[in-house]
Amino acid sequence: MYVPHQFKIGELSEALAVMRGNPFAALISHDAEGMMGTHLPTLAKQDGDTVAIEAHLARGNPHWRRLAAAPDAEIMMIFSGPNAYIRPGWYPSKAEDGKQVPTWNYAIVHAYGRAETISDGAWLLRHVSELSRQQESPYEVPWATSDAPAGYIEGLTRGIVGLRVAVTRLDAKAKMGQNREDRDALGAVAGLEARGEGADRAVADAMRRVRTQ
Repeated sequence: MYVPHQFKIGELSEALAVMRGNPFAALISHDAEGMMGTHLPTLAKQDGDTVAIEAHLARGNPHWRRLAAAPDAEIMMIFSGPNAYIRPGWYPSKAEDGKQVPTWNYAIVHAYGRAETISDGAWLLRHVSELSRQQESPYEVPWATSDAPAGYIEGLTRGIVGLRVAVTRLDAKAKMGQNREDRDALGAVAGLEARGEGADRAVADAMRRVRTQ
């Protein structure tokens, strides 16, 4: 991924925040049969400077078999953070010289590593339990795997294959108007807040944060 220095996310904690805040990732791999992609929910884990990503695929998805057949092949996982279209008219400088064009602000992380497939029932139960806790944490009465009959959950785990990716490299980028003068960046923030669609407010908040760092 092309990452100009002013857009680079240099802190591991910031990259993990994007990954954990946007856990539905795209898994991309390549082998003798060509490229293949699967979109899946993830858990991003940290142990010191080491990062691992845990996920699972449906047993009927041939992607896991191709990963198992090439355990040394590098894979990539893409975590897409908040993004929004930026209108030229939001920049006050446009009124002076017209030298502004549309752009897109966004945060994104590319994680590279090697994938291990896992069929162990205990690992899969722990994984889906942790994944449920992660996604249910905002709710007052969170759902847990223990809410369902144990035999039912066990049957479902037999239909999936676990995935653990030991991350060897992270490319992390937040293009949030760092290359704009303050008045134009704040003009874009105001435009996003006024439009208020999709991830507009999340991008506006991120743009404010980078101006204070």
